[in-house]
Amino acid sequence: MAESKRVLVHNDLDIVSARVEGRNLAKRLGFGVIDQARIATAISELARNLVLYADGGQISLQALEAGGRRGIQIVCSDEGPGIADIDLVMQDGYSTQRGLGMGLPGTRRLMDEFEIESQVDTGTTVTIRKWLN
Repeated sequence: MAESKRVLVHNDLDIVSARVEGRNLAKRLGFGVIDQARIATAISELARNLVLYADGGQISLQALEAGGRRGIQIVCSDEGPGIADIDLVMQDGYSTQRGLGMGLPGTRRLMDEFEIESQVDTGTTVTIRKWLN
């Protein structure tokens, strides 16, 4: 059975916990140090968005195996205000003035796959995947 973990995120300590859990899973799956850092950074970005914009949410981490490939999937979900203009927030350089990191475009660049779904007043779900080479 695939390994999975869920981390509730409501504050800075939870962001660190999610990052550590993601890095540890990536290491167990055989990712190298550089990819472990990329995965941990992507998780930090998503978790920070939960704290800053959605009053918390959850990060789900899961080992993947598909088509002879192994990897990791991270799903970040919240029941926050949602994103009215996904195209806008996915533009490089876009900032709400509240964010400290590289935002969703940077997270997309760190990973192999990136999906985002959002509905205003309902919440947002971001799914990212990284595959072992």
